[in-house]
Amino acid sequence: REKDDKYKNWMPKFLASKEAKDRRKSSDYVERTIFKLKKSNEEKSKKMEKEEKIFRETFLYDKEISVINTATAACSVPSKRRADLPVTAGEQLDVIDVTEGSAVICRNSEGRYGYVLVEHLNFR
Repeated sequence: REKDDKYKNWMPKFLASKEAKDRRKSSDYVERTIFKLKKSNEEKSKKMEKEEKIFRETFLYDKEISVINTATAACSVPSKRRADLPVTAGEQLDVIDVTEGSAVICRNSEGRYGYVLVEHLNFR
């Protein structure tokens, strides 16, 4: 077997067929994009864990975080306090907990938590 491989004709890359080059490029591209997605997901999960830790410390929240409902922001509202969550109109929010007042604890798509007034939300 080694002798067969030894005498096999070698063809430089520039003489290889165009189809072979395209196949090689597309497979390399697919592999690269898969690795990029995995890396970005890892970074995103680390960021979400960090935001969750900050949330638990700030709000003294010891319950399990579960999504009660989803809502969209009716209007853009900047945060007035550190505990408030700034929202933009049309943004999707996960409702985590209901408080005694007119505010609910929400999480945005970036993983940040904070209070949002019920008047600023549209529930489906």
